[in-house]
Amino acid sequence: MAFIAPMCFTPGPNNLLCAAHGSQHGVKRTVPLTLGMLVGWSTLGLFVGFGTVFIEENEVAFRVLTYIGALYIAYLGYRVATMEAIVEEGSETERLGFATGAFLQVLNGKAWIHFLVLMTTFGTVFGTGFASKVGLVLLNAAFGYPAVLTWATFGSYLKRLFSTERSGRILNAVLGISLFLVAVWIAWSQNAS
Repeated sequence: MAFIAPMCFTPGPNNLLCAAHGSQHGVKRTVPLTLGMLVGWSTLGLFVGFGTVFIEENEVAFRVLTYIGALYIAYLGYRVATMEAIVEEGSETERLGFATGAFLQVLNGKAWIHFLVLMTTFGTVFGTGFASKVGLVLLNAAFGYPAVLTWATFGSYLKRLFSTERSGRILNAVLGISLFLVAVWIAWSQNAS
């Protein structure tokens, strides 16, 4: 729990993207994105749980996947930073949906690192086998899904504070740059290890 809760609620690609999307579209319209994240996150957790030995033995493949994920997250950061601010209720930017949320998890370096550490360091506390891996994934979902909803809600409140076009652009820029910096951190941490 001491590992899972902070990892789920601290800024990362999912949380920052939900904050940005929530600020643009509100919580209700961000739910499909968050459900995709939940399914992708849980699927990735099961995959990592069963593939931990293979992933640890093939560090090059893990690094390549992490760098690809960092590039995709940087791209999402660019997209968020350059979005037009929504000032009028009738105007709208592109909404991200279930597929984007699920696909992001495959390229989410923080998610890979999270599950790799969880399954190798803390996984044995729950035992071995299919049931223990599913239990860990469900425990993660119990913290992870409320985390992305919290960040989407946070983003929707930010929109109220940044209600002019200029302040909306500043908000998009800050969230986009934050997402980009997460991508840099993911790539840098892989390079440092």
